[in-house]
Amino acid sequence: MSKTTSSSPPPSSAFMLICLLHSAIALSSGALMMFRMKEIYTFTHGVETATKLLGSTPHDQLLIRTSDSFSGLLLFAIGFLLFMVSFVEDMDFQSFFAKGCSFLHVFMAVWRFWFERRVEDLAWDSIRQTVGDILLAISWVFFLVYSWVEKYD
Repeated sequence: MSKTTSSSPPPSSAFMLICLLHSAIALSSGALMMFRMKEIYTFTHGVETATKLLGSTPHDQLLIRTSDSFSGLLLFAIGFLLFMVSFVEDMDFQSFFAKGCSFLHVFMAVWRFWFERRVEDLAWDSIRQTVGDILLAISWVFFLVYSWVEKYD
């Protein structure tokens, strides 16, 4: 049996590092959203705003807690997916995935800027989250530039 060599460059360890970093962020944020949302609201927004965000009636509170739990579960699943993807060694896939993640983070930043900042109680937090989305997108762009330099250097 002969081993065939491919013409594609070797996989980048930067991809694994970025995926694992984003995975840790998503897993921890998702777990906190599912189980400790009241404390997170209080810590990030203050007691008064947290009370508003948690709802005024028992029905509203139940809907908000359910929504936060499902959002946290989705974020946890994304973190787990990122963990699994971090072990993919195909450079073409890594490039495609990084471009898609960059697009999603930029799209989220634009969405937060245009819509979420209009909610009075979330206006300050949306600025912080928009900056976070842009920084996460930039990490993927750095990977794309790094892999391009690795490929053509």
